[in-house]
Amino acid sequence: MRLAFWRAGKDKAVIARAVAKSKGEAAPKSEAKAEKSEAKPAPVIAKPGQVESGDIDLHALGAALARKRGWVIVPTVLALVASLAIVNLVTPRYKSETRILIDGRENVFLRPNSDRAEERQALDAEAVTSQVQLVLSRDLAREIIKKNKLAERPEFDPVLQGISPLKSLAALVGIGRDPFAMTPEERVLDSYYERLQAYAVDKSRVIVVEFQSADPELAARVANSIADGYLVLQQAARQEQAKNASQWLAGEIESLRKKVSDAEARVEDFRSKSSLFIGTNNTTLSNQQMGEVNTQLNNARSMKADAESKARLIKEMLQSGKPIEASEVVNSELMRRLSEQRVTLRAQLAEQSSTLLGNHPRIKELKAQLGDLDNQIRDEAAKISRSLENDARIASGRVDGLTVSLEQLKKQAASTNGQDVQLRALEREAKAQRDLLETYLAKYREANTRETIDTAPTDGRIISRAIVSNTPAYPKKLPIVLIATIATLLLSSGVVVTGELLRQTAPRVATGPAQAPVRQEPLVVQQAIEPAIDRRSEPMLDPVLAEPAPLQPEMAADLDTSEFAEIERLADELHAAGTAAKKVTVLGTAPGEAITLSTLTLARNLARAARVVVVDLAASSPTIAAVCADTQAPGLAELMQGEASFAQVITRDKLSRLHLVMAGRPGFDRSLLQSPRVALAIDALLRAYDHVLIDAGSASDLPAELLTAHARAVVVPDAAMATDARTLMCDQLRAVGFSEVTMLSKPVQASDAVEAPRVVAA
Repeated sequence: MRLAFWRAGKDKAVIARAVAKSKGEAAPKSEAKAEKSEAKPAPVIAKPGQVESGDIDLHALGAALARKRGWVIVPTVLALVASLAIVNLVTPRYKSETRILIDGRENVFLRPNSDRAEERQALDAEAVTSQVQLVLSRDLAREIIKKNKLAERPEFDPVLQGISPLKSLAALVGIGRDPFAMTPEERVLDSYYERLQAYAVDKSRVIVVEFQSADPELAARVANSIADGYLVLQQAARQEQAKNASQWLAGEIESLRKKVSDAEARVEDFRSKSSLFIGTNNTTLSNQQMGEVNTQLNNARSMKADAESKARLIKEMLQSGKPIEASEVVNSELMRRLSEQRVTLRAQLAEQSSTLLGNHPRIKELKAQLGDLDNQIRDEAAKISRSLENDARIASGRVDGLTVSLEQLKKQAASTNGQDVQLRALEREAKAQRDLLETYLAKYREANTRETIDTAPTDGRIISRAIVSNTPAYPKKLPIVLIATIATLLLSSGVVVTGELLRQTAPRVATGPAQAPVRQEPLVVQQAIEPAIDRRSEPMLDPVLAEPAPLQPEMAADLDTSEFAEIERLADELHAAGTAAKKVTVLGTAPGEAITLSTLTLARNLARAARVVVVDLAASSPTIAAVCADTQAPGLAELMQGEASFAQVITRDKLSRLHLVMAGRPGFDRSLLQSPRVALAIDALLRAYDHVLIDAGSASDLPAELLTAHARAVVVPDAAMATDARTLMCDQLRAVGFSEVTMLSKPVQASDAVEAPRVVAA
């Protein structure tokens, strides 16, 4: 067969081969189905009115309250009567309130010029709270007291009411203050603040001012006076602030005027000494002259180049014999007349040539005149070329002169650069002082204008004035009476219930001849099964029986000698292993009853010299319930559901010092054993016992971590299981997490000839 928790194994191929081999080699065996005999619960003898430890008997508490109802009713009625008398004797107080909105009434026209560019942010919660403290200021309180003459009223000055013996006695014992030891101002201020309450309304900028007095008209008048005084106090503070600012600015302006005058005088004095005079375009004369010379130099250079190019062009035309068509030659008046004459002669020559021959004197004359005109034109062109060359030489001389002047100006500017830097520094300082003076003058005019109270609006305005109230605000009669009555009722009931609880928990000695047999209680583990167990505690449990009970002779006869010897050797081995065998998981392929009998036999042998507990997780055999001292004891299922405590799930074996923990009462839900809290319960048992044996049965539905964590395995095989299948199963169990695996040769079986009760007892 295949165990469910083997799925957590590391070698799945080995597991598959083991399952297949065990199926092929194990001979089928028909197991007789034994009828489940229901164990009759042992009668539990309990005393009347006896409750379990830690439980509260509500019926007894109710009976005690009913029995001692006089101790509850009488104080309650007395408290009711006393509270009614007190609230009717106390002088009533009337409350009036006024509301102030903090919204910043200063508009853009009344702000300084520096604040007009953007809107001011809304007041935050801290600013509103600060305004509340201004309402509660002592300066304002003194003005209100003086304005309304509160010091002349006995309500606010206890001394005017006379000497009170009760208050004097309270002052002697330190409970209160002696009015006669206080100054009149202190007495009135204490009474004033006792009746005043100012607070800011949540999520708003509204301040509520409440004032109480025995006179309703006085309460309303004082509340309105506080609001008005608060606004006047704000206006006076703003006016005083503006006045102080204007006074300070006036002194600063006078000082700045002297500084500006001195700075400008230093600038002019330095400029005159260094000859750094300013010309046009806000530049010094040297720089201006340098610019002008540079401009003239550029013009001279351009004139020289132009004249040289024109003279060269005319000279080239004369040398090449080409017509002179330069603009300077053509535009000359003389050249224009010579050209006109030449044109006329050529016309005459052409006319005469039509009738006369070339050797005719007239023709020769005209040609001679025409040649003379050409020579004159060339001579005139040569003159123009020579004049242009002269102009170029003149321009060259001018360029040389301007160059010399420019170099001189450059040297002069270089020598005055340091002085120019100093001059600019002095000018910057004078300008900064002048700008600061202008700024202070503007602020001074604004502050001087805002000194009057009309131009200093406050940050708040009254949105609701106090009115006279006809309903007393103190004392609250109905709430006071109800609270006093209910508190007395609860206190007296608590005293009665506390006395009854102390009586129930007091130790008592049972007397009388007819004593019910006292059942031995199981061991109590001093740890609660909660997700976080204090692992530092090590509870020490004493065995119930002083000496281990040996197996009954008839039971020993029913067991095979070899089986018992093997179990005894295994018990000695586990005991010798110590902490290495602290947790032992018993499982296998044998029937569930055989696995349970093997577990009990092994546990009883271990219990002879150690503290041992068996945890039944299989619940497949009635044997555990049959040998249990309390057959109706709850198990792990009830522990997981919170229906039982840890001490209640531990019971003992009838025949030995062995302790037992069952899986649960009949019909429990096995899914509860899958809870992680089961592992916590096992850990708690491991700290209380030397050995914890877990009866896992076939382990078909149990988590692997619960069985394998820090545990050794004892395998109870089927008698027909082959040797190699057993070896392979041991390897598989080591693979899934067991530290050591021991395979029994065969399970422990009870003799069929023995009667049923003896068989289940093993």
